Amino acid sequence: MFAVDEFVAECRSALAESHPSLAVKELVERAVSDPGAIDAALGRPQAGDLRCLYQSLDLTVVQLVWPPHVQLFPHDHRMWAASGIYRGAEDNVFFRRQGPTIERLSSKQLGPGDVVLLGAEVVHSVRNPRDSYTAAIHVYGGDFFGAPRSQWDAPALIERPFEMQSVRKVLDAADRAARAATAALPVGSERRGEPGA
Repeated sequence: MFAVDEFVAECRSALAESHPSLAVKELVERAVSDPGAIDAALGRPQAGDLRCLYQSLDLTVVQLVWPPHVQLFPHDHRMWAASGIYRGAEDNVFFRRQGPTIERLSSKQLGPGDVVLLGAEVVHSVRNPRDSYTAAIHVYGGDFFGAPRSQWDAPALIERPFEMQSVRKVLDAADRAARAATAALPVGSERRGEPGA
């Protein structure tokens, strides 16, 4: 069973460990190993969302739901993050700063049960490569919603202040596109589920 209050309490206790990010990563790995339990607690993902489950100055816990084929612009966190996928898939592209802009460095795909630990200096973009919704639990070692951060919008990739409203707009647009694609399917047909969806 996944209980938000218990999970948050365990994450808060992990902050006292000598390597809190690693301790939190283990907790996220355990949580995302049982997607049914998370669905029972939070509901089955059906719309793009960035849902705050807990927020303080030193810890933020978020359920993130990526709509089909959404592409989120490069951004940083300026705090460590443990991100675990429990449904769907997530393509991450990592960047490094190059003067006033950034350049692509590497990429990594995450699937159900995968957890990635991101350092405070990481810049990355995220894409859902699937026709179905991707859901994840993210834990941040700081105030994810209150800390100043940066984003890099295409195509110029010039750094500017991060805006949460920009994320919401991207999620909303991808949701509208997913609904339109579903409405265009012939009556009686359905999108087939994908492995791990």
